[in-house]
Amino acid sequence: MSTKLDDIPENITTADKFTGKKVVDREGISYGTVKHIHINTDTLTVSGVTIHEGFRKDYYLSNDYIDKFTQETLLLNIPPIRTDSPVVDIDGHKIGKIKRIHRNPDTQELESIEVSDGLLHSKILSKSEIWGIGEKIILKITKDQYKQLE
Repeated sequence: MSTKLDDIPENITTADKFTGKKVVDREGISYGTVKHIHINTDTLTVSGVTIHEGFRKDYYLSNDYIDKFTQETLLLNIPPIRTDSPVVDIDGHKIGKIKRIHRNPDTQELESIEVSDGLLHSKILSKSEIWGIGEKIILKITKDQYKQLE
């Protein structure tokens, strides 16, 4: 026999209602759907979400990226950096794609990215060398300056 739950405030909901919602940034770029909600066991607050982008393309976003949930969407206040995202120089010239993302193991904050510019060539760039994030990752340097990096 079930009972009706009374006295639950309107702004409280269950985490399973968020799974499957579209994930969109402020520019309207879609990043996949919500797969999991992660809860901090000490504070019982949302610490982040796992986003499902396609076959074997799941990634974690901390609560720093989350603006709010709507009826159908998770809105992001910061576009995420993801593997396979295209990387361009400050003038928009294609450099390559993100091969790996290096994060601080304690805070999950971005430290550097590894950019693949061919089958066997890649370079690691610190987050300070990133100018912008969106559909593409824009570096603060030109393509010629990138080629001279070790």
